[in-house]
Amino acid sequence: MLQALIFDLDGVITDTAHLHFTAWRSVAAELGITIDEEVNQSLKGISRMASLECILQVGGKAGLFSEAEKEVIAARKNQRYVELLGSLGPGSILPGIAPLLEELRARGIGIGLASASLNAPGILQALGLAAMFDYCADASRVAHSKPDPGIFLAACAGLGVTPSRCIGVEDAQAGIAAINASGMVSIGIGATLRDADLRLNSTEELTWRRIAGLMDLTDRATSVRR
Repeated sequence: MLQALIFDLDGVITDTAHLHFTAWRSVAAELGITIDEEVNQSLKGISRMASLECILQVGGKAGLFSEAEKEVIAARKNQRYVELLGSLGPGSILPGIAPLLEELRARGIGIGLASASLNAPGILQALGLAAMFDYCADASRVAHSKPDPGIFLAACAGLGVTPSRCIGVEDAQAGIAAINASGMVSIGIGATLRDADLRLNSTEELTWRRIAGLMDLTDRATSVRR
């Protein structure tokens, strides 16, 4: 029996990738670094400091800043990102997500969040979804970012559920790797994702029927292996 669904935030519940990109591009420009959409795609699903390290590498400035200086740069990016979050509201929830959360709630299935964003609680509040989530594991609760499974395992622990009886939903390759490593069943949102137990093109396709079917197939495969 399915115990919980654990969602990533960006690209699954809402799309703030463009806000991250705007904030990072502004800060990078101040450092003399130009980043494009290709670089932005490589930042999906990883932590703020890991994103900064990637940008510095792209700009040929890796190793030029102390840890204290990098903390200041990352804080400056976050301040600009938080300012941009003011544009979010219930209308920013991705298609199909709100009714799915209602369905899960009605069926008594746990709902968790596993996000690399330290701003995750505030984003859920802005979207009007905070009360729908039973537990939120964010980057402040784990030592390592995705693809390490720690944040998904932390969400399972917070919900009091068994990973093998849960589904994780992600839109980033690092997130799919983290879900698989945690022992959970994985759903990937995006045409280019690999290794997900179920890959969908958009959140509109993330329906209860597909979720129930996936768990049924997983149970059958487990029974055959036994």
